[in-house]
Amino acid sequence: MLTFERVDVSIQRIPILRGIDFAVRERETVALVGRNGAGKTTTLRSVMGFTDIVGGRILFQGEDIARVAPHDRPALGIGYAPEDRRLFSRFTVEENVLLPARVAKLDASETQRRLARIYEVLPELRDLGPRPAGSVSGGQGKMVALGRALMLATRLLLLDEPFQGLAPVLANRYAEALGRLRDLAPEIAVIITESNPALLRRFAERTVTVERGAIASDETASIAAA
Repeated sequence: MLTFERVDVSIQRIPILRGIDFAVRERETVALVGRNGAGKTTTLRSVMGFTDIVGGRILFQGEDIARVAPHDRPALGIGYAPEDRRLFSRFTVEENVLLPARVAKLDASETQRRLARIYEVLPELRDLGPRPAGSVSGGQGKMVALGRALMLATRLLLLDEPFQGLAPVLANRYAEALGRLRDLAPEIAVIITESNPALLRRFAERTVTVERGAIASDETASIAAA
């Protein structure tokens, strides 16, 4: 489904990714792990078109994604939840979740179908829906960001450090939501970045480790079997 072929990325002429080379299959959940600054976030941002690829290419469904403008990539079925959430504080929680549907010009029936699935995965968002997004806690904001990404993720979901800063109770609830997502929508491939791979052992089939912008290891089922 998603293939990195010797991808190099530089930011202000400083190399960040060096020959990134791995693939994610359909229906697969992959943990992309490594220390802070290893290149995990840059890898996800490159899928979304937010970096300049100076070497190699990224294929999605066999096509070079460079041919697709960044603002058109969500329409491919890719949902992205960045580490910093990026919620619109003056909008309600539900308006934040629905915003991608409006941008993608989904019709009303498809929007409601996807919203119903989001509420199955994240039932707390139904109660939070009328609240201004600026009033929710940081942990709740992570849930809102996940719901918003799920509005577009029909093929691939990218989650950047979703557990960072979460209290244990909220981390468990987030993990439970990911478990429900796997049950309800197993067709969606998921890439989750994380500094602590132990947090992902319940649902990641593969662990890809990034060190200094390069792939250090690619281990099948190492987390799931731990």
